[in-house]
Amino acid sequence: MLLTLDLNDPRPLHEQVAGAIRRAIGEGSYRPGDRLPPARDLALALGINSNTVLRALRDLRDEGLLEFRRGRGVSVAGRVDGRALLVQRLRDLLEEARRHGYDRDDLITILEELS
Repeated sequence: MLLTLDLNDPRPLHEQVAGAIRRAIGEGSYRPGDRLPPARDLALALGINSNTVLRALRDLRDEGLLEFRRGRGVSVAGRVDGRALLVQRLRDLLEEARRHGYDRDDLITILEELS
């Protein structure tokens, strides 16, 4: 799993990690039943604390996307529905727009121009 974090992103790191995993599941990189790498390995690869990764994994478990099994690690419980994936991408877009000086209304205007 190739995850990247934007250290300039104002969102907490655990939200960025959860979003990246959510996208990977939604895009089909991981399918139901697939095991994720251990939290320590993910944390090491990302250069962050393993507790941050664990918090992201717990959030995704609470959403029903992941399941924790003793002795088996963390696996994908289900797929992200299209709406949830779209909401995550829109959140990312809104954050990106804010970094460039645009607000929600500006994005709505741009979307209306595209339709």
